[in-house]
This record gives sequence, C-alpha cells and structure tokens, in this order.
Amino acid sequence: MNKKDINIEKTLVLIKPDVLQRQIVGEIFSRFERKGIKIVAMRMLNATKEQVGEHYIDDPAYLIETGEKAKKGAEARGEDVSDWNSLERGKIVRQRNIDYLTSGPIIAMVLEGFGVVAQVRKILGSASPADSDLGTIRDDYSLDTYALADYISRSTRTMLHASDSVENAEREIKIWFKDKDICNNYETAAEKIFYDSI
Repeated sequence: MNKKDINIEKTLVLIKPDVLQRQIVGEIFSRFERKGIKIVAMRMLNATKEQVGEHYIDDPAYLIETGEKAKKGAEARGEDVSDWNSLERGKIVRQRNIDYLTSGPIIAMVLEGFGVVAQVRKILGSASPADSDLGTIRDDYSLDTYALADYISRSTRTMLHASDSVENAEREIKIWFKDKDICNNYETAAEKIFYDSI
C-alpha cells in the first residue's frame, strides 16, 4: 500500500486564550506530537469577532442543537427547564464562545494524520473538562464544568477547540488558513513508521 492510498485527514485545533495566559502551550503541542500527529500549519493571532462569528455558525438549526445540549446538562443538574428556549439559549452559548475566543491571543493549527479528527478529540477529552477521562488534556489541566460556567455566566473553559467531523474541519480550516499556509510537504519520523510499508 502506498501512503497516497491511506485516508489522511486534516483537522483544525484552536488553542484558546486561557492556555496562552497559563503558559502551557508547549505541553499541549507535545501531546499531539508524541501521538504521531503532524502539524501542517500554525499561527498565533488575535481573532476578530467576524472570524469567530463565522466559525461558530449563526444558523438556527445549529443554535437549537447547541441549546438542546445545554438543556440536557441543566436537566442533569436538576435545574428547572420548563421555560427553556433552545434557540435563545443557543444564541447565548454562541455569544459566550465568541467572547471567550476573542478575549486574548489564540493559536490556530492544522493537524494531519490517519483518523486525526477522532484522535484529537479523544486526546482533548469532554467539553466539560471536569468530566473528561483521566489523562486527557482537559482532565489534566482544567477543573471547569458546565455548571460553574453557567453559574458565572461565561463560556466553559474548554482550553481548545477541535473540529468534530472531516466536513467541519474543511469548513473551519478555510476560516483560519489559506491553502498556501498548509505545509504538508515534509515527512515526519512518525509517518515513516506508521504509513510506509516495509
């Protein structure tokens, strides 16, 4: 089998402002590199509200889905959801996410590898960090929960964003990078080990 025949995916990762403020960026990079995932693009920037607004889709179906997820969490915590409006709650969550991602510099990265979308999300852990599996980035570095974030009326400090599907990765990468910014014209030792036939 030729390396070109292997389904190599790309995914977008955004390292959020709190990671930079806590000065643990290098530890985050090393988690991906140790796994054998290839970094093919990276930039540090101050995200604009327009970029982040495009990233977090202003679409009623997406907002309702986001609001429904928040409702499940509220129900699990025993909160009264009798007057819950999933669309309005989705709008609140979206705005909090925009505020979070524009509160300081971020690092945008494109990672590449076989099954990289699922691999990266597994390394990150649950979007509610305190509920993440032991050994994930979010479990190791954050004590935040949906309940705490809601109590303080802010976005959950998830530390990183990672695309949730190949299709969303393709859409999201275009928001943060131009095609010429992707540098996949080099080979890593991990690629030789995992993708080359003997």
